[in-house]
Amino acid sequence: MKLRRKKVKPITLKDVTIIDDTKLRKAITAASLGNAMEWFDFGVYGFVAYALGKVFFPGADPGVQMIAALATFSVPFLIRPLGGLFFGMLGDKYGRQRILSITIVIMSISTFCIGLIPGHATIGIWAPILLLLCKMAQGFSVGGEYTGASIFVAEYSPDRKRGFMGSWLDFGSIAGFVLGAGVVVLISTIVGEANFLEWGWRIPFFLALPLGIIGLYLRHALEETPTFQQHVDKLEQGDREGLQDGPRVSFKEIATKHWRGLLACTGLVIATNVTYYMLLTYMPSYLSHNLHYSEDHGVLIIIAIMIGMLFVQPVMGLLSDRFGRRPFVLCGSVALIVLAVPAFKLINSDVIGLIFAGLLMLAVILNSFTGVMASSLPAMFPTHIRYSALASAFNISVLIAGLTPTLAAWLVETTQNLLMPAYYLMVIGVVGLATGLYMKETANKPLKGATPAASDMDEAREILQEHHDHIEHKIEDIDREIAELEEKRNRLVQQHPRINE
Repeated sequence: MKLRRKKVKPITLKDVTIIDDTKLRKAITAASLGNAMEWFDFGVYGFVAYALGKVFFPGADPGVQMIAALATFSVPFLIRPLGGLFFGMLGDKYGRQRILSITIVIMSISTFCIGLIPGHATIGIWAPILLLLCKMAQGFSVGGEYTGASIFVAEYSPDRKRGFMGSWLDFGSIAGFVLGAGVVVLISTIVGEANFLEWGWRIPFFLALPLGIIGLYLRHALEETPTFQQHVDKLEQGDREGLQDGPRVSFKEIATKHWRGLLACTGLVIATNVTYYMLLTYMPSYLSHNLHYSEDHGVLIIIAIMIGMLFVQPVMGLLSDRFGRRPFVLCGSVALIVLAVPAFKLINSDVIGLIFAGLLMLAVILNSFTGVMASSLPAMFPTHIRYSALASAFNISVLIAGLTPTLAAWLVETTQNLLMPAYYLMVIGVVGLATGLYMKETANKPLKGATPAASDMDEAREILQEHHDHIEHKIEDIDREIAELEEKRNRLVQQHPRINE
């Protein structure tokens, strides 16, 4: 039976997408602001965990209060995979822009409501229950937030600048932490510790509402990404009736055809987020509760570290466009394995300069992951399943990483060994190393299922030439393989008496 060849049109200059700089800047600003608000809450929660422990779990001793407050932080991660599945499916079906507008509304309202919850002294057991419900609503919305934002930025970015543009997403995360920490310190300083425990801790959560309104306005004004719009246009040309309910998403296809991408995504997210939560969520509590620094003192050190991270973050993304994403994942993972224990010994030294140096080491390691994560993850999956696949793998991985503050606090309390968080990070470094060796390089390449994207026409010509050169090299490689197979076939034919005749 003769196979019918599917005719494939050659890629020409008309097929290269020219990205509008104004739309790109708006997309990055809107996506980063939503991400900043997400991490503003996480940052505030980590920095006021000691206060929340006293307000919502007043009957326990200080160590148990801390673990209980951090456990409330970790439990909503159980909900994130559900949110990821829900919003991921909708994002692949109806587009990225609509879903990002929905997630920021849910996130801002649930964060605002935390500030409204009365303490345990007023409503008893309902206080921690309501806190948990608000955190679960946050977890559900966040399940579609980061992945949607990273996809949005990646699909709007030129191929040669995707690392730099994507790095601004986690710049927003770090900025959200800085803002959250700064607000906590400012309010605590102004109202005093007693008033802060009584009512001042609520103010940072109230700020989520105006931030959410600004983020919603910016996101609602955005157009759909060029990559997703191209995907929809192709479907319309091939199957107009089948597009009435949006593109179809097959979870069977995600699990069977893209399992390599799922594994690479899981490993990278675990390595990044465990380091993230260890440094930026658990460390303030570690400094105050275990090392007995005042809350403000420990927070100020972390703020200084995070401000430094803001400057390093876009540099990592820029360099990854030149040298690739994998080198940064590999270097960060090796650094975790080798430097985690020395870093924590410096942190435990009781000398401010050495404490700062230890935290700075962990911060630079974290930057090597965050600088490339937002550009690496979306490139692992094709357009029609990108949101669903990435949201599923990401949030299952974050479910594991989200236990970090609780497990770290429990391990230290149980063993009385202040180096337990360092050993934890060393194990995660092994996970990151395996991921870096396993994942494929995606820098300067079009997203799967998308045509090349460029900043201007000159760059488009260069990209097209590189694309054609790449095809020529692949054809040459295939020709060599065919010649080797033909030679092998001839040898085998000569060894067979009947075929040889």
